[in-house]
Amino acid sequence: MQPSSPSNGPARRGRRRSLVASLSGTNLERAGEHNQRVTLQAIRVNASITRAELAELTGLTAPAIANITKRLLDEGLILEAGRIYGARGQPAMRLAINPDGCFSIGVNIDRDHITFVVLDLLGQVRARAVREVDFALPTAVAQFFRKQVDEALKGKSIPKARVIGIGVALPDDLGRVNLPHRPPTYEVWNSVDVRKLFSDVLALPVYVENDAAAAAMGEMQFGHGLRSPTFFYVLISAALGGGLVVEGNYFRGANGRSGELGFLPIRGGDSAVHSLQEAVSLSALYEKLHTAGHKVSTPQHLSTLDPQGREVIAAWVESSAQLLAEPLIAVNCLVNPEAIFLGGRLPADIVDKLAERINRLLAQQGADVPSIAPVKLAAMAADAPAVGAAILPINNQLLPSRAALMKSGS
Repeated sequence: MQPSSPSNGPARRGRRRSLVASLSGTNLERAGEHNQRVTLQAIRVNASITRAELAELTGLTAPAIANITKRLLDEGLILEAGRIYGARGQPAMRLAINPDGCFSIGVNIDRDHITFVVLDLLGQVRARAVREVDFALPTAVAQFFRKQVDEALKGKSIPKARVIGIGVALPDDLGRVNLPHRPPTYEVWNSVDVRKLFSDVLALPVYVENDAAAAAMGEMQFGHGLRSPTFFYVLISAALGGGLVVEGNYFRGANGRSGELGFLPIRGGDSAVHSLQEAVSLSALYEKLHTAGHKVSTPQHLSTLDPQGREVIAAWVESSAQLLAEPLIAVNCLVNPEAIFLGGRLPADIVDKLAERINRLLAQQGADVPSIAPVKLAAMAADAPAVGAAILPINNQLLPSRAALMKSGS
């Protein structure tokens, strides 16, 4: 998804002021890499921008911006997008991201599918493939990946030399969580070297991330997070996950397990269901439909059900909203996000109904809460973990982060 172009006038100026904190360069010694990353990010989120505007936005000097933009042009990461006429003096040149500046591969492995995407530097998906498969083993994932890599790189539109890395998104407990119909052989994922599984196919850096975290990072860089930099992300997949972004930075927690919404216990009610993800997930919805006599194996099938099947979905939406309301009130009290985004492979119309019902419950049950963030459909839903995985190499190698600043200033 390409970032939306900012509007002109006061709205654009206001947006720029709000971005200053996250797009500030530094004049610290040996911080050149951070400044280049910040400049590239400033160009990316503004669609096109002049050097003078870059200096104002980042706080860097005009000579520093001139040097950095020359390097970015030489590296092919940005391009000149035309001059601005009508003002005094020499017309200023606008700079923009070069979509073909680099490419990154993203893979999402889950209990019910494998998704493969190739992302360009603008965040546009340039190649995509999905295999609907239950509990795919590592050998099947590697075979699928090899086939899609060969297909994506066989032409000239995605040069292999411009692919900078591979991102892989998968649940942390892929082989451990006991979801319905999980075969015993699936526990092999507990001992697989995921990086080696992919680097053996394509010799590039491999970055591995939790699927909900990757989805939240994708939303942060290419979705609603560009306008709402503090948010909580809910990923409804075969299981249930969450991710927290605070002021444009993903928050991991002490052990890297923040946002683990799915493991919250359910007390009382159905004794067979002990955790939130056993009730609020695609697996849970499929089981309810199967019990009612509806064979469903992919999210696409959910949109083709008869009225009786839609009644089952409506009941699941209601129960899921009831179960999510209290945890999300806690999120509002503890984090105070600007928004809560719902992502995953559920059809958009079902997510919209779930969001609408949750919002009503939050308004009722959270009447005394100081601030309640709206619950919305995420900008990147179905492919969010794969796209988020693909952004990992770009994040690590090209875009600003606190870690990059610490390294450059050490």
